[in-house]
Amino acid sequence: MNKQTPNERIKNFKEVAFGLSEEEALKEASRCLFCKKARCSAKCPVEIDIPHFINAIKNKKNKEAIAIIKERNNLPGVCGRVCPQENQCEGACVLNAKKAPINIGGLERFAADFELQNTAQVAGHRLQVTGQKVAIIGSGPAGLTCAGDLARMGYKVTVFEALHTAGGVLMYGIPEFRLPKEIVRKEVEYLKRLGVEIKTNFIVGKTSLLKDIFEEGYKAVFVGTGAGLPSFMNIPGENLNRVYSSNELLTRVNLMKAYLFPEYDTPVNIGRKVAVIGGGNTAMDSARVSLRLGAEKVYIVYRRTEKEMPARKEEVENAKEEGIEFHMLTLPLGIIGDEKGFVKAMECIKMELGEPDESGRRRPVPVKGSEFTMDVDTVIVAVGQSPNPVFLKATPELKLDKWSKIIIDLETQATNIKGVYAGGDATEGDDTVIAAMGAGKRAAKAIDKYIS
Repeated sequence: MNKQTPNERIKNFKEVAFGLSEEEALKEASRCLFCKKARCSAKCPVEIDIPHFINAIKNKKNKEAIAIIKERNNLPGVCGRVCPQENQCEGACVLNAKKAPINIGGLERFAADFELQNTAQVAGHRLQVTGQKVAIIGSGPAGLTCAGDLARMGYKVTVFEALHTAGGVLMYGIPEFRLPKEIVRKEVEYLKRLGVEIKTNFIVGKTSLLKDIFEEGYKAVFVGTGAGLPSFMNIPGENLNRVYSSNELLTRVNLMKAYLFPEYDTPVNIGRKVAVIGGGNTAMDSARVSLRLGAEKVYIVYRRTEKEMPARKEEVENAKEEGIEFHMLTLPLGIIGDEKGFVKAMECIKMELGEPDESGRRRPVPVKGSEFTMDVDTVIVAVGQSPNPVFLKATPELKLDKWSKIIIDLETQATNIKGVYAGGDATEGDDTVIAAMGAGKRAAKAIDKYIS
């Protein structure tokens, strides 16, 4: 897929990849073998009939293609951009044998963009309204997916969102250059046309409690409150000025529009040399955002090797192209401040890989006597996030594991409370958008069965 050049894109927040042209989409769709037993569809968490929609594109039936996708996926413009297809559908493609899998994500994005740019949005098929009410807490990918599927089944669905705009992590956690917010807004509007009601600035656990929702006549509740509580390393100096959690940085930039300063009065004091601690997609986003905010040097600091990094390969490549430096096998020990309380350096130690830990990855072990100091004036901590605690503290009867994640039945997404289901980062921790959407779909099916 064609992209802005690195020198160009580090100066703006416009989308990096341009998307497939119609000619490119036709050429790519024509490569598909249209397997009878489609491994790609079997690996899709939201169960899209992938060969069917690709065949529609091949035959220049783009409107039909998006209709096929929307039978299973209410957020195709989002998924075409941020779903880790290489580990899902594309990873299962038989053409991997030739190291040339179909660009399924690019084709999905093409179909979604075609609809948004050229036609009125395809309305999803909806059953007769049952009158039964279902509440969704949180409007991230899990909540929106569950809401859309239940609306199609005929339920009266209300989404309660704590922030002032719907979309959850899609709005506050993913930069504009990876996922334009206009795409999210349009896909939320599509859900509204399916009959989904969205109430913003409504914090379940503060504005109302879970019991209040049931008393208002809702027959079931889906909890998709996400993982909004940032994790820190608990090392000296994390309270210094210009130490940010990735959550704070990305929320300021995305939701509060710091990237449009001075048009929006929410600047970020980014400094000249930025160290981002972590190796996931959020770390890559934080590093690339810092560069666009004006940092002269940006470093990724990760305690394992690049092979163990959980970030998408595409995002790692983009970061490298943009000049971000990678310090592998490096562990921060402390952050050093100046006399005014601002970051001036970070003390680190070199690591080596030992035996595998519970995650299956080789455990990093410190190398004695390898301590060194990095010259940085900003530190961004991107080492993971925990479930949002507001709802959990207000609902003590809900069973949680030792990491404060909601315990669920993996097949139905049911919690220990009758009629309450949960999914996404609230149950899995910091996971992918498509995994959250898959949980939302499973929950919708289970809720329908429960109410029926």
